[in-house]
Amino acid sequence: MYLGPNLGLTILRTRHSIRKYKDDTVDEKIIQDALDCARLAPTARNEQPWLFGVVKEKEVLRAIADLTDHGRFIAGAQVCFAVFGKKDEKYYLEDCSAATTQLILGLWAYGVGSCWVAGDKKEYAGAVGELLNVPDDYTLVSLVSAGYPADVSVAGKKDLAEITFSEKYSKN
Repeated sequence: MYLGPNLGLTILRTRHSIRKYKDDTVDEKIIQDALDCARLAPTARNEQPWLFGVVKEKEVLRAIADLTDHGRFIAGAQVCFAVFGKKDEKYYLEDCSAATTQLILGLWAYGVGSCWVAGDKKEYAGAVGELLNVPDDYTLVSLVSAGYPADVSVAGKKDLAEITFSEKYSKN
């Protein structure tokens, strides 16, 4: 289904990290739609090596926030998604990163802001898995805090000309 050039590009161009959230509850339909977007992400050999957790209980959100090194704001989110990848799959990191991106974009399509918090190779990855009772054959790839934005401040981005090249890279 083609939505036209503007809607999709608007979602992609306006999405940015949100770390402060309103107290408004995120509707279950939005959560399920965002999870469905994640589920439909591209994956090497169609392995789909992921497991998605959804956390809404304030005590658990606080516990996850306390475990992280740069995710204290998770405690103030309305929901946190935990994306786990099956350790023995060769491309779990790439696949789960694609799923995380689609999850985030699915949320933003409804105006729900989010912030990707790293999980892969972080010291707290195992502790988050234990807290959420995830089987040992999965590892944390990402945490995504989400909620309706309370504060919208957008960081500047580099100019396209600064970060692109055609054919072969040249410093000139």
